[in-house]
Parts: sequence; C-alpha cells; structure tokens
Amino acid sequence: MPDIGQFLFTASVWVIPVIVAITFHEAAHGYVAWKLGDDTAKVLGRVTFNPLRHVDPFGTVVLPAIMYFTTSFLFGWAKPVPVNFRRLRNPRYGMVLVALAGPAINIVLAFFSAWALRWVGLVPDEALLWVQQSLVIAVQINVILAVFNMIPLPPLDGGRVAVGLLPRQLAMPIARLEPYGLFILIGVLFIVPLIGTQLGYNLSVLPWLLGPPVEYVIRLLGFVTGHG
Repeated sequence: MPDIGQFLFTASVWVIPVIVAITFHEAAHGYVAWKLGDDTAKVLGRVTFNPLRHVDPFGTVVLPAIMYFTTSFLFGWAKPVPVNFRRLRNPRYGMVLVALAGPAINIVLAFFSAWALRWVGLVPDEALLWVQQSLVIAVQINVILAVFNMIPLPPLDGGRVAVGLLPRQLAMPIARLEPYGLFILIGVLFIVPLIGTQLGYNLSVLPWLLGPPVEYVIRLLGFVTGHG
C-alpha cells in the first residue's frame, strides 16, 4: 500500500471512532441535563449527534493532529456542553448524573464495539481489516475517554461527580480548582514529563494513572461480550 494510502487508511480508522465517541459523550451530557430540568443545551442545539455542533476547531482538530504527528499521543477536547445546574430539579445530584452521562455512554459504545467484533467475520474480505481495526480502536478510545474523564479534577466529569457526592468540607476545595483544572492537566501530562526527559527521569504519570483501569475495563468488556 502506498504511503498516502496507508495514511488515509490509518486516519479513517481513527477519525470515525474518535468523532463518534466525542459526539455521543457531549450529546449525553446535554440530553440528561434536559431530562433533569435544564434545557440550555437543547435550546442551543447541543442535544444532537451532529459532530459539528460539538467540535472545537483547536481542541478537537488542530491540537490532536499536531500531537499525533509529533508525540504519537492524542489529547484534546470538545466544546463543553452548557449546563445551568441551578435549573436542575436536584442541582447537586443532578450534576452528578449529568457528569456521569458522558463516560457512561462511552462505556456503552465500547461494549457494542466489542460485541460487534464477534461478528466481524461476516464482513466482506475487502473491508474486513478496516472494520476490525475501527472497532478495536472504538473500544480503546471509548474506554480511555471514559476513564480519563473520571479523574476527580474539575472540569473533568469525575471532578463534578466528586463535588456532588463528597461532604461539603471536602467538595469545596475540589470545586475551587475548576478554573485551573485544564492548566493542571496540561502541566501534569505534558510539562512535567518534558522536564523529566531533560533531567533523565521518566515523570510521565499517564501510563500508571490510566493504564491499569483501562486494561481492566477492556478485559471486562471482552469477558462479557464473549471474547474470553
């Protein structure tokens, strides 16, 4: 296969699972918020499977592309779904359910992708490799997205879950981190490892932070979908 063909093949088996994972994740937040009393996302057209409504030009397209070709690691974000938590019927626990909706739909997508892999042999030979790799990547991307978003640091979903479930004296310090959460993540995930590389140390926390739970969830999905 020529280089351009290999590039297009690789891009296509990645792009579709990533876009579906992000789109469903964001739409799920908006849908649950709408059902719990806040129609902000619904009015703004964010309760939709149209990916263009959720794509952030820099965070979803430019940054992941740059990182993939320079570090072989993907990191990015979609446009946050606007939620007015004060309009939810039960603001505190409603916030928890809205936050959980994104990771939950990613686990559902990973489950169906893993289940579909059992039937990949029915696909015509000329499309078999593409479908198989797309489904494998869909499992991986959705599990990684779900686990990563459950890190208890706002504005990640896990941070909102922690704020909603913990006692007030523990929840408030976490809530105060929200304006700085993205900068903390960038620092821990990229700047600290870069400094460590210059000093000759491996300071990358991502493998041990995400690796074990991601591997466990993937193995569990394989078991419940009949892969052993």
